[in-house]
Amino acid sequence: MRKLAIITFLTLDGVMQAPGTPEEDPSGGFAHGGWAVNYWDEVMEQVMGEAMAAPYDLLLGRKTYESFAAYWPNAGDDPISNKLNKATKFVATSTLSKLEWENSMRITGDIAAEVSRLKHQDGPLLQV
Repeated sequence: MRKLAIITFLTLDGVMQAPGTPEEDPSGGFAHGGWAVNYWDEVMEQVMGEAMAAPYDLLLGRKTYESFAAYWPNAGDDPISNKLNKATKFVATSTLSKLEWENSMRITGDIAAEVSRLKHQDGPLLQV
């Protein structure tokens, strides 16, 4: 049985967003994209390096998949992009019928049951 881990970038007042760019996700009028970049330091670099070093598959929702799939396949040849591109990506979606990013698989229907099924399979960590 494998474990599920969640990597979250969260402010004390509840803003949760990846450490991307200011235009990362302006939906709903959100104007503070990329907030985490200013706080990235050597401790964060070490923590993320350790998290990314272990073998893992990805469990993604549609929006995160779309954001990642638009960026990582074209990010160049570096350890993080190579690892993300080679990882198996399980995508919870009821709207995307075709997933272009290599090693991507749709999961639909009862998502909780599907995640439980994935956890009971042999394999690396499921990283959200």
